[in-house]
Amino acid sequence: MATAAPPLSFPRSRRRFVQAGLLSPLGLMLAGCDGFRPPRLAVNGVDITGAAYAQDFRLLDPDGKERTLADFRGQAVLMFFGFTQCPDVCPTALTRASRIRELLGPLGSQLQVIFVTLDPERDTPEVLRAYTAAFDPSFLGLYTDVEGTAQTAKAFRVYYRKVPTGASYTMDHSALSYLYDPQGRVRVVLRHELSAEQCAADVRQLLAKTA
Repeated sequence: MATAAPPLSFPRSRRRFVQAGLLSPLGLMLAGCDGFRPPRLAVNGVDITGAAYAQDFRLLDPDGKERTLADFRGQAVLMFFGFTQCPDVCPTALTRASRIRELLGPLGSQLQVIFVTLDPERDTPEVLRAYTAAFDPSFLGLYTDVEGTAQTAKAFRVYYRKVPTGASYTMDHSALSYLYDPQGRVRVVLRHELSAEQCAADVRQLLAKTA
């Protein structure tokens, strides 16, 4: 089992999580290689402004419509990868996301939360729709096929794998959230242990910086 990079600590849980080098020193050195250099952010998360990964996606929503980051231009986007049968980390992340929107007050409408499934074999469009709505009606679940899921995870440096559990399986996966500015640029990685208050402060700063 891979282990998390030294800069971060991850929550203990019934499942194991790795962050697969996303925030390793090498990963941070790669940030900025695309030439985008806006003012740096003093955030509670990790500023990855200019990172060459997590640039975009082509995924389907529960209605079968293809979605990309361009669809959410003008809003900040909070994106998390997981699966609906996750026993703890995914529900915690989405509950935190719901609280973040509450803490933002009127600015909450400027934050779109996206949940991308790593388990398309079980997370059907109907399952995704019901799952995200249970946390907030505005949350959007996205999916693709098994091959597309692997390609998307690689492009976002998201670790995941199936773990057999008797006649079924669970999923190991990284537990980070990506935060994009209203121009669709990845800016911040939010660690799982951050509070909703800390995350909301980062979103507010991002909206203010890009207003």
